[in-house]
Amino acid sequence: MDDVVVVGAGPVGLWLAAELRLGGASVTVVEPRLAPDPHSKALTIHPRTIEVLDSRGIADAVLAEGVPIPSGHFGSLDDRMDFSVLDTPYPFTLVLPQTRSEELFEARARELGADIRRGRRVTALHEEGVIVDNGEILRARFVVGCDGAGSTVRQAAGIDFPGTDATTWGWLGDVVLDAPPSGGVVNVTTPRGGLMVVPMPGGVHRIVGGDPDSVHTAPPGGLTLPELRERVQNIAGTDFGLRDPVWLSRFGNASRQASAYRRDRVLLAGDAAHMHFPAGGVGLNVGVQDAMNLGWKLAAVATGRAGEDLLDTYEAERRPVGADLLVHTQAQTALMMAYSADGQALRGVLSGLIATVPELSRHLAERLSGLDVDYGTGRRAPDLRFTDGSRLFELLRSGRHVLLDYTAGDVAHDVPADTVRVTTEPAEADDLAGWATVRAALIRPDGHLAWSRS
Repeated sequence: MDDVVVVGAGPVGLWLAAELRLGGASVTVVEPRLAPDPHSKALTIHPRTIEVLDSRGIADAVLAEGVPIPSGHFGSLDDRMDFSVLDTPYPFTLVLPQTRSEELFEARARELGADIRRGRRVTALHEEGVIVDNGEILRARFVVGCDGAGSTVRQAAGIDFPGTDATTWGWLGDVVLDAPPSGGVVNVTTPRGGLMVVPMPGGVHRIVGGDPDSVHTAPPGGLTLPELRERVQNIAGTDFGLRDPVWLSRFGNASRQASAYRRDRVLLAGDAAHMHFPAGGVGLNVGVQDAMNLGWKLAAVATGRAGEDLLDTYEAERRPVGADLLVHTQAQTALMMAYSADGQALRGVLSGLIATVPELSRHLAERLSGLDVDYGTGRRAPDLRFTDGSRLFELLRSGRHVLLDYTAGDVAHDVPADTVRVTTEPAEADDLAGWATVRAALIRPDGHLAWSRS
């Protein structure tokens, strides 16, 4: 019997499997696809996710392959948020196809010893695990559904998925452009619709957008290349010489969130817990951070290092993040679909505020990037650099708690037995708000503050 069965080998399930193995839990991942989906729904890796990857030692791969974008958009407004002001070593987003993210995450999970079984579909829960489509029972103490918005695990556990149905639809095409726009990511918004052109690795561009014809009534059939060309031409006045489509698709703005992230021994993460319009490219990032929060906790419980009450903190901490995700993307959807004269005026006012009010721009950027998440115990710790040359994100790569102790051992809090202890002073504490006066702090394996003392 395994400690955990993870259902779904998307980026969330694979990252969770790696985190569970890092924490010493045995894990089997079950996935019906024989290989990662060649069509990348997600494309954007945000700063906090790059920090997460750094704290596990695999940031270099995504940095080498991804296309850096030094700004971000809110609702496709013309004026973009400046990410350079963010308190992070990675003040940018990366364009990296989800297919590649999945390959990197799967390689890490396998390297750590996860058993990944492709070509098998989970059909039901079992009192001792799950049942797959060949009738086999995979036994495990815990089951985690990372199997998308239509999650079999969520439905089998009887967890509701309330929310709103789609009322508007977007479209996208991953295509070759003979006459791409200059300047990297380009937004075009007019009363005829809005679109964004994003450069991707490999000489392909993603054109994603929407228009008044896609509001209230779902367009019939799948997106075709002539239809995409017509819609792009109508909005931008050019089709950018688009040709040779790699992927054409439509998507709706249905927004839903699971009524619970845990029911007994069943847990949910990623799209199985929340679905939304892909505004701002945050979906993969929130899902990976679900897995980051859950992984160390579930591993500690499964291996007997913590009681099951620790799992209650997963929902308490991550469900509010999911709720905020839905509000944030719904607000952006309203702006993106504001095609009327009044809507265009609203877009102009808000865009101007982002350009002229730095505090607003920074607030939105921190929210979008995941850097503002606070679990009550504290926000994520910055990448503190110590006088001995080490840095915090490197120390977190063991998957253990890190204790900063400048009290000569006089720490009043209990800490886990395998905690990494640091007594070397930070080299740049004066430059990091709130850290110059800290005398002791416990950093969780996911990089968030557990407690601190001045």
